Amino acid sequence: MAFELTSFESLILLSIPITSGIVGWGTNVLALKMTFYPIDFVGIRPIGWQGIIPSKVKKMAEKAVDLLTAKLMKIEEQFDLIDPEVIVKEMEPGLKDATRKIIEEVMVSQIPDLWARSPESLKQTVYHAVEEEFPHTVKDMMKDIKVNINELVDLKKLAVSILTNNKLLVNQIFLTCGEKEFKFIEKSGFYFGFVFGLMQMVAFYFYQPWWFLPLFGFFIGYATNWLALKLIFEPRNPIKIGPLSYQGLFLRRQQEVAREYSSIISEKVVTTAGLFEFMVRGPGSIKMAEIIKDNIEKIVDQTANSSSILIKWIVSQEKLDIIKNIAIFRFKQELPISLKQVFHYAEETLNIRNTLREKMSALSPVEFEGFLRPIFQEDELTLILVGAFLGCFAGFAQYFLLFS
Repeated sequence: MAFELTSFESLILLSIPITSGIVGWGTNVLALKMTFYPIDFVGIRPIGWQGIIPSKVKKMAEKAVDLLTAKLMKIEEQFDLIDPEVIVKEMEPGLKDATRKIIEEVMVSQIPDLWARSPESLKQTVYHAVEEEFPHTVKDMMKDIKVNINELVDLKKLAVSILTNNKLLVNQIFLTCGEKEFKFIEKSGFYFGFVFGLMQMVAFYFYQPWWFLPLFGFFIGYATNWLALKLIFEPRNPIKIGPLSYQGLFLRRQQEVAREYSSIISEKVVTTAGLFEFMVRGPGSIKMAEIIKDNIEKIVDQTANSSSILIKWIVSQEKLDIIKNIAIFRFKQELPISLKQVFHYAEETLNIRNTLREKMSALSPVEFEGFLRPIFQEDELTLILVGAFLGCFAGFAQYFLLFS
């Protein structure tokens, strides 16, 4: 039954839709902030809070790159595009200098007196003998790398390692790719809350139990978050209503999101320099060391067998083994420096950004939805309930303003 209202009470009643709109907006904003911030735990454990994504950074990093490794990029396909002939050409100047430096160090350490007394023409003969073999060695190494690329570069481990150590970057991926959806969630909270508030105002005018406003506030806080998420991801496929077509907001922006995602990943996560660095210093470095060892041993043996001069100098197999070990060690040191000369060519050839963009643009709606949806699914119920309880609290506040 309706009740007589004073001017103040009428004002409070009329404020219900606005209050509901503010509650809807505020709870949605807070839910999003709680998803991403703070980056580090604030409080005294166990009481306190850390953003849902930063608090589960490894798990969320894995979710961020699952799509990358499962659907967008096969490392073996990318490396198949690299031409060993071009690699040799790009590395040749640096390899020539590195080769002479290594030969000089080996000879000085193993046969210092003899090397010091050798004429320049003899030294040049040794240099050229090794330099002629190096292009073939580099080509063989590139072939071995291609065959073993999945063992040398674990793309998921590389990406997860980078993201796990950079919580801000994980946030950036989701915040950038889902920027418009997050703004929609914030704004829609007010609009939905206002509409529900109108219904709440009319109902409360005729029916005034103490629990009505808190209960309706709980419903508004819950419904605004839930409805916003539904509109972002559903329907998956466009639905036509007369001349109009509607699809989930995030799914409609697939081309735009593909550009944003490919840009961040190619510039900050899976870079050309990072791939080669991971190859020579990451978990695959043991296999890389084996490839270097096998190929350097071949070049030392071939040079020794083709040069009678070297045979005269090397008096034992033990001495030859020492030279191999020194050459292998020094080449592993020089390799990261020499590889920098191929980065420009490799970056153009691997073309990571365009590869990711094209493949992401071609994903089905179901596959594409799986990129952003997990960050909500991780604690979706928690975030919705936060909004619901805040709405309930606002309902109590409204009730006490009316009847206190």
